[in-house]
Amino acid sequence: MSDALTEELLALNQRLLDSIERRDWEAYAALCDPTLTAHEPEAAGHCVAGMDFHRFYFDMEVTGRPSQSTISSPHVRLMNDVAVVTYVRLRQVVDTDGSAPTRVSAETRVWQRQNGEWRHVHFHRS
Repeated sequence: MSDALTEELLALNQRLLDSIERRDWEAYAALCDPTLTAHEPEAAGHCVAGMDFHRFYFDMEVTGRPSQSTISSPHVRLMNDVAVVTYVRLRQVVDTDGSAPTRVSAETRVWQRQNGEWRHVHFHRS
């Protein structure tokens, strides 16, 4: 796989994480396939399908606390029109007491090239 393709997929993945941090639903939805599936702690062990489950979190009232996500130890595997991006996500959030702990999760994101564009189709976060 070319370095350019690896960089493109990592940049798309970072854009996805940035849209989550900013609660930018339009940017998030533009990167995702409408049939997105996910295994994540918020789903309590279930595989959720579609965008409605995720939209709920974008629409929640927020305190406006600063946060950011950093991709650490990324690995990209390309299989024709599918790419698997794995990494450790370091999420820094300013708590109400002013501290800024780093929350860590392991993530796998699956991207599929559809009509020449990469779309996020599945993820697993733990």
